[in-house]
Amino acid sequence: MTAERIIRTYMALAGLYTLAASLIWSVNTLFLLDAGLGIGQVFIANALFSVGMVLFEIPTGVVADTLGRRVSYLLSVVILAASTMLYLLAAQTGAGVFVFGLVSILMGLGFTFYSGALEAWLVDALGEVPSHEELDHVFARGHQVSGTAMLLGTISGGLLGQIDLAIPFIVRSGLLFVVFAIAWTLMHDIGFVPQRLELRALPRAMAQQARVGITFGWQQPGLRLLMLAASMRAMFFGWAFYASQPYFLELLQRDAVWIVGLVTAGVSVSTIIGNQIVDTLSKRCGRRSTLLLWATLVSTVASVMIGVTSAFAVAVAGLMVVAAAMGVIMPIRQAFLHRVTASEHRATVVSFDAMVASVGGAGGQLGLGAVSDQRGFSSGYIVGGAVTGLALPILWLLRRRGDEADLPGDPG
Repeated sequence: MTAERIIRTYMALAGLYTLAASLIWSVNTLFLLDAGLGIGQVFIANALFSVGMVLFEIPTGVVADTLGRRVSYLLSVVILAASTMLYLLAAQTGAGVFVFGLVSILMGLGFTFYSGALEAWLVDALGEVPSHEELDHVFARGHQVSGTAMLLGTISGGLLGQIDLAIPFIVRSGLLFVVFAIAWTLMHDIGFVPQRLELRALPRAMAQQARVGITFGWQQPGLRLLMLAASMRAMFFGWAFYASQPYFLELLQRDAVWIVGLVTAGVSVSTIIGNQIVDTLSKRCGRRSTLLLWATLVSTVASVMIGVTSAFAVAVAGLMVVAAAMGVIMPIRQAFLHRVTASEHRATVVSFDAMVASVGGAGGQLGLGAVSDQRGFSSGYIVGGAVTGLALPILWLLRRRGDEADLPGDPG
């Protein structure tokens, strides 16, 4: 395997997974509302998805760091396909928020098998072959591929949802089984030796991995600040993305699902633009934390603007700015995290990082869901946008540390 082939495989697996997953993203909230859930109940179900990610991040991190990154990715695909069909079945049988919540937790399990595994596979594999690729650049390209896949998926999902809100869920499940077959063929662990994992040893392994996540993640001052900042953003962004579906239709005063699909596709394009300018901005900024600070500030202002305005076009523009800022933030913080994490702990630390963000996401879904249920979506955007501003002083402390990982230009 050459570095080029490894990177191509990473791009293909990330893109295909995102394409399948994103088919329901532009219609998920509308689907749940159509299934009979209220606004507050929708975000309870979404919050339980985040709770599932919190519960399973460490156990699935054990799987990725023992049985292998490939096994973890394949399990993610299977569980996500099955839980998507259960979501559809729950809607067809008129199940309430309790059943939807349980399925959301299962769906969260599927995503935790994915989080960190593919990234860890990439970094481990590049470490085994001659490579001069910078992680910032590779991750930025990966996000561009995922963003393009999300663009196709959300547009397709919106158009299919205009016919019937159930169709995107059916197509997603079918496509995920195709993804499984492709991953089975292309993805093999490189630079990592899988180990046996007995069920009776799982509790001890989980406790050990939790200690690894704390020791090599949370107890590292730079990573702790990075995680806290991500948690502040997660309190808002998970809610904001799904709240935009009914909120924008409310501002537009039209019941047009396809328009929501186009807006969600616009989020993908904006994210790609953010990914694209990472290289240029990195050359102008001496530190990764500088980029994170500016991108977070821009995102905070734009988030509040979405709630303040009553104009559809202005609100959409605000969401696009938020997406572009996230397109800058994601590859930069990924590169920082991988720069300071050893290979043998990489999947666990990445999973621990995702778990911390999921804690914030669960709290944000519940809190902002209650705010929007009582005072409207605009209030939720104003409050949630302000919360993201709490990440600014945290990132300032990160910048003051002057960690070696804060300097761009490290090869993968």
